[in-house]
Amino acid sequence: MQLTVLIIDDEVKLAGLISRIIELEGYHTLRAHTARDGLEMLSKHLVHLVLSDVKLPDASGVELVKKIKDKYPYIEVICLTAYGTIQDGVTAIKNGAFDYITKGDDNDRILPLLAKASEKAAVQYKLFQLESRLIGDHGFDRIVGNSPALQQAVNLARKVAATDTTVLLLGETGTGKEVFAQAIHYNSPRKQRSFVAVNCSAFAKDLLESELFGYKAGAFTGATKDKRGLLEEADGGTLFLDEIGEMNIDLQAKLLRVLETGELMKVGDTKTQKLNVRIIAATNRDLEEEIEKGNFRRDLFYRLSVFNLQLPSLNDRPEDIPLLALQFVTHFAQKTNKKVIGISDQMMDRLKSHRWKGNIRELKNVIERSVILTDGEVLSAEDLPFNDHTTQSGIPHEMAEVEKRHILWMLNHTKGNKTEAARLMKIGLTTLYRKMEEYGISQ
Repeated sequence: MQLTVLIIDDEVKLAGLISRIIELEGYHTLRAHTARDGLEMLSKHLVHLVLSDVKLPDASGVELVKKIKDKYPYIEVICLTAYGTIQDGVTAIKNGAFDYITKGDDNDRILPLLAKASEKAAVQYKLFQLESRLIGDHGFDRIVGNSPALQQAVNLARKVAATDTTVLLLGETGTGKEVFAQAIHYNSPRKQRSFVAVNCSAFAKDLLESELFGYKAGAFTGATKDKRGLLEEADGGTLFLDEIGEMNIDLQAKLLRVLETGELMKVGDTKTQKLNVRIIAATNRDLEEEIEKGNFRRDLFYRLSVFNLQLPSLNDRPEDIPLLALQFVTHFAQKTNKKVIGISDQMMDRLKSHRWKGNIRELKNVIERSVILTDGEVLSAEDLPFNDHTTQSGIPHEMAEVEKRHILWMLNHTKGNKTEAARLMKIGLTTLYRKMEEYGISQ
């Protein structure tokens, strides 16, 4: 891979000379004569290394290092100066510079230094590409939908991602809680460390304890050697505890101790070890109700619910169904190597009016099955695996049409007075508004 070097120096002739020397070594070079021009070059070109003068007409090269490293952490910067000082050198290195050399006296050092910086820059850029791909696969852009309810949840998640706060994700099964947890992690300062997920409902009590905390050899029959637990695996990163409401109450006490002390004790051990892990928990249960039943610890609930994030059900955001459905069509068409390119209007209407008890997960499964079943390029209603013919509220389509016409007639009769229309229909005003939204009535 040919690396690109940006030379930032207001001495035009010197910049040209350095450029020619560097190009003879196989590098591609760019030149700028001010800090502003240099930053603009970086925004337009892929640059791996920067050689920058310390004394620039519009800025200090030492401060420029920090700006470059903050925005482009994979770029290595070497500072050049005609009048070197120890303080400038120290500050440049603290700001992230690879090295700091004096012009003239150290000209013979530039190429060897550039070669060393190139090795690091090449590795840094590969890591940056990998991290970008990882964030792309697990970041907020992966969350599909433009509905106000979803966007509000995404905006809150973005804000809490930058902190180290414990998060409790609430919502029905299949609403994408793990997707949100991953997005929060990969947009947090912990993104370069592990994201570890565990479903608390998938393990028996004793097994979940050993999975989370790990154990010492001899702790129980079959424990022939030490085992690292998931909490330890997530050290420095994030542990996602899905279905936290299913955790045994005795184990809840041990998890609470970890959250309160930042210390972990393995099963069968007598010593604790320090732990630095962020917890994101999720549940589809009403934890306050579980507390009243004696199934969940109130003190653990308060520890976990520092920042609650309610995820909307798919039934609460029907306007997002077309976007999600078409995304799944593209995904499963590629996966099954079929030329399916769209969804018929009739099928889309059925998808939008169906009551999604399993939320996004159910929609994904329906589209996958439909893609497998279809023989055409466009999915039709005949490809759907369900035939309930019901609306989101569970009302058959034929009855829903009658109800819609009745609401329209009543609103016309009351000249748009919704309070009076609701009174005459003997339903609550909020119910009327909900039904108007469901049927697309905009009066």
